[in-house]
Amino acid sequence: MLPIPADIFTEPEDVSPDGLANLGPLRRLAGRWQADKGIDINPKADGPERRTFIERIRMDPIDPQANGPQLLYGLRYHIHINTPEEDITFHDQVGYWLWEPATGLIMQTLAIPRGQVLLASGKAAAGDKTISVTARRGDTAYGICSTDFLEQAFRTDSYRCDITFNDDGSWTYLIQTELFVRGAPFNHRDTNTLQLVAPPEPNPLATIVSDRAKGEDKGDDKRDRPTL
Repeated sequence: MLPIPADIFTEPEDVSPDGLANLGPLRRLAGRWQADKGIDINPKADGPERRTFIERIRMDPIDPQANGPQLLYGLRYHIHINTPEEDITFHDQVGYWLWEPATGLIMQTLAIPRGQVLLASGKAAAGDKTISVTARRGDTAYGICSTDFLEQAFRTDSYRCDITFNDDGSWTYLIQTELFVRGAPFNHRDTNTLQLVAPPEPNPLATIVSDRAKGEDKGDDKRDRPTL
């Protein structure tokens, strides 16, 4: 983390409109992804349950974001998971992956519709083949917040997401959440390898700048034409 400057209000001026080109280590996450052999190890009354799941992820670049002088580039994501046995959604998750080029800080925000959110952090450089982020319950900077029921029945004490970028363009994740279930610790694990099925959409500002440049080029062409 860089020292907090005296001026915490002035935003940077040298901001690129192209979010996709400035994602650093997150660039290889951009796009639409799919896989059908994910593995989930979760707690049940009779002991750990192992489930195979089908996963679809969409990650699109967002416009650059500024907290005063702090500049972030990132991806907005949506994860949808089903199982072969059931039609109802097994897991739904939304959030952002963010990167601060000035410090190498990476962050993941996570929200699930069962009453839980978190902000996890790590460090990475543009060419890294692995990235990791962590969050802990009770941390006011990079922490975990849950409903009363989850706090009492399925308390989440820590979260860790490790991602490996594979040579074939796919990427593999291992997510480990340390739970406290009915007074006993439990290591909840999810892993999958995602394959690209479609490229990402450009961020809104990049589209506006590109369309504007195309319009100006057409205007130049008209001015260059001879008149009769």
